[in-house]
Amino acid sequence: MLGDRQKSILKSIVEEYIKTAHAVGSKSLCKKFKVSSATIRNDMSILEDLGYLEKQHISSGRIPSEAGYRYYVDYLMEPKKISGEDMLKLQRIFSNNELDLNSAIEKSLEIISDITNYTSVVLGSASKENLLQKVEVIPLTKTSAVAVLITDKGHVENKQIILSESVDPKEVQKTSELLNKMLVGTRIDEVSSRLEFEIKPIIGNYVKNYEVLYNAFYEALSTFQNGKDVHWEGKTNILKQPEFNTVDDVKNIISKFESKDLVSKIEETDDEVKVYIGRETELDDNVTVIKTKYKTGRDEGTLAIIGPKRMDYERVLTMLGYIKDRIEKKGNNNGED
Repeated sequence: MLGDRQKSILKSIVEEYIKTAHAVGSKSLCKKFKVSSATIRNDMSILEDLGYLEKQHISSGRIPSEAGYRYYVDYLMEPKKISGEDMLKLQRIFSNNELDLNSAIEKSLEIISDITNYTSVVLGSASKENLLQKVEVIPLTKTSAVAVLITDKGHVENKQIILSESVDPKEVQKTSELLNKMLVGTRIDEVSSRLEFEIKPIIGNYVKNYEVLYNAFYEALSTFQNGKDVHWEGKTNILKQPEFNTVDDVKNIISKFESKDLVSKIEETDDEVKVYIGRETELDDNVTVIKTKYKTGRDEGTLAIIGPKRMDYERVLTMLGYIKDRIEKKGNNNGED
């Protein structure tokens, strides 16, 4: 059980370290708390023993541990009000009736990334918002090809098609032409049913090895519709943080950002704004992910801000909560969104 002064000292150390990225020593806290350096050192030692503070090396001051950040977020943090300037920037986006919901979300996250120097990402629901615009097929061998699937929202996905037997490239091209003719303009979540009930009965009239081709395209398109529409802002911002100052650190975090598995680790199912710190993120021990789920009449998705554990929690929590609220209001007030 922490005493009031120990709580205040922990709060001060967390907030100072967030600002400066430098370890905090006892001398800098003496004037603020009007007690001796020995008293401060004793309290810091207790906080260290409890696992809330740690030393970077023997002679240094203290920095918050992962547990220290968690205690701060759960019990000590006081959410900040959005500044007038930041509020105005976001209000302009959501009051602009010329922007559809997706564009408003992307622009608002762009602003957050610019303001905070953190990385923002939105995981949208591809099946509800995207229409199939084009299917392009690039033959690789007689038993494989790459299908490039493009939606009206600019989402592009490459899917490798493996054919169970050798197929003439002309047959592959004919199948591609048939799909474009019949599926362009179809919502992604309706593609599978249209393949099954409209294209399957007639594809044999156009190509010889129709079963092989149909099965390959069906698998590729079905996988596509189950994917998430992912949009990043400030993807390299996190590299500006001192926590990621070595080549290995940079390679490690960039490889994780490029990983398909990242989507499942970022996706949020809770309507509240949630904070995941270090190991809790299942992404990287050196980052914090603050995220929430948004839901409108026709769409849902995840908003997430990724930064160092030394993140400005108070500011980001408030801004993300504000954006979530405005997204849901805009989405529910405009049926077309």
